[in-house]
Amino acid sequence: MSITIKDGKRCIVSNGLPDHETGRFPNRGNPNSIVEQQVHLCFSLNPEKGHRPQPVRGSIGVAINGVQIRPGTAEYYDASSPRGFSRDRSSGWNLEGIGAKNRLGMDQNNAHVDQRGLYHYHGIPDDLLDTINSTLIGYAADGFEIHYAGERQISSYQLKPGSRPVPPGGNFDGTYNQDWEYLAGAGTLDECNGGFLEGQFVYYATDTYPFFPRCLWGEISGDFLNSTANRESRRNQSNQRESGRRNPPEEAIYACYGKQTGERCKFTVPRHGHQITGVCGMTPEHSTACIPQRKH
Repeated sequence: MSITIKDGKRCIVSNGLPDHETGRFPNRGNPNSIVEQQVHLCFSLNPEKGHRPQPVRGSIGVAINGVQIRPGTAEYYDASSPRGFSRDRSSGWNLEGIGAKNRLGMDQNNAHVDQRGLYHYHGIPDDLLDTINSTLIGYAADGFEIHYAGERQISSYQLKPGSRPVPPGGNFDGTYNQDWEYLAGAGTLDECNGGFLEGQFVYYATDTYPFFPRCLWGEISGDFLNSTANRESRRNQSNQRESGRRNPPEEAIYACYGKQTGERCKFTVPRHGHQITGVCGMTPEHSTACIPQRKH
């Protein structure tokens, strides 16, 4: 693994393998084997914080040891699947990586392997913390630093009270992303787990949900936008243009982040500035977005 700085960018090149021991893969919850990768990620050396956060699928950053950080999952509750989950998004209940870590075959460093053999972190890797002399553990896809918070910062996400009103049922216990809600001011960090360190904006990795940021405030590097998840997103956008359908604005998608289908939502329309209210629902491309309520 190497880190270079050139032309206003910081670049990390690695084989995707960690500098610490990993769990055994394949395992009962993960059928994939670790495979050496060709990782080359460059991002801004001097990022600027924008006005609106952007939800991110796939890798949100990379650790200082060259292992990618991917807190989200592609698995959803599916009663028809023998495992109880699949990549069918129709239920709207997205498995949370750490909340369902045993079901997803995570190892002792809160990591597992995807279909390509890419080893990646979903939560705090304890073995990495043991090898560093500062709080810096990585960089986000927009270039801002990611620091381990410890007890110095507190996430503003909290578990919802009560139980899930529809299948999968049961109490809101953190198994699904929709079990959590962001409450501004409940902690010290914003909706992207962002805050300040010595006067500089950074993201924090926390011991509690969301563990790593799930959205970013700066301009996301094209190297991260070329990930599998984001290539799929761009294909969907292309298909929509060909069919005449419009893709929901990012604000509508972000308004339903962490919510289940049927929940009320609102967002501000870009450029126009007026607020739209609606309910979270599934789009034809199986993403969750705030769908405006029609006036009768």
